[in-house]
Amino acid sequence: MGLYELIMKRRSVRNFESQEIPEDVIEKLVDAANNAPSGGNIQPLSIILVREPERRAELADIVGGQPWVKNAPLSMIFCIDFYRLKKWAATFDTQFKGEKALSHFLIAYADIMCSAQNVVLLAGELGLGSVYIGTIQSSMDRGREYFEIPKYVVPMMVLSLGYPRSVPKNVPKLERAAVVHREKYRVDTDAEIAQTFEKKYGSLEDTRENYFERTFVEVVEADKQQRESWADSVKEEMKKLEIKSNAEFLFKLRYPTDQMVKMNDGLFRSLKNAGFDFS
Repeated sequence: MGLYELIMKRRSVRNFESQEIPEDVIEKLVDAANNAPSGGNIQPLSIILVREPERRAELADIVGGQPWVKNAPLSMIFCIDFYRLKKWAATFDTQFKGEKALSHFLIAYADIMCSAQNVVLLAGELGLGSVYIGTIQSSMDRGREYFEIPKYVVPMMVLSLGYPRSVPKNVPKLERAAVVHREKYRVDTDAEIAQTFEKKYGSLEDTRENYFERTFVEVVEADKQQRESWADSVKEEMKKLEIKSNAEFLFKLRYPTDQMVKMNDGLFRSLKNAGFDFS
């Protein structure tokens, strides 16, 4: 399979076989992560490999009870690591103050995501599936405590991997024309934007089962793997919130706008607890 085809067929996999990933394969995945682009080639990256069942279960709980994290034979916690840089600088009687420089932090975040995506692509070539888990950011303090992460290091992303038991058939994406702007930004009309997202998500009037299969695979997999009626609870919430559009589904239910904004306080507090202060 060529690289373009590999990228176009990539899907987030949440249903894994119990088969362990061989050590030599894990080493290749780590090499791919370590060889990713890095601003100034500083490499403010550390990766915690989580393979033991007890730790996998705890990580799953930390990130919000996602069963695929527990079931995946390997999870990689991608961390922004300024501890190592600060210690190195101090050894030579100089200073690194990345924990106070928002620019350093943003570049470091881009670095770890480049590293993670390298892993995703190589994993696909090696027959592995993967899924990104961003909710570690909401439990940063707990994650740092459990995995004994020192000051100036923060877990920012989890990547769970394993041999796929099943792969989603398709994931709706915006059409190419919607995201590409030629030479300057194109300002679309409200009607054009509405049509763009309608093409992506389809009709909310479809059966809830079909709609979730297309737009909310997480709830479908949660039902399969935990034997709990997550889908029914989502349906009930949709009824309660009077969801009538894809936009309302996203920003009232999946990612409630007010709650997302309120999360700022906890995130800033967790960053300060880790020694980061951009004020």
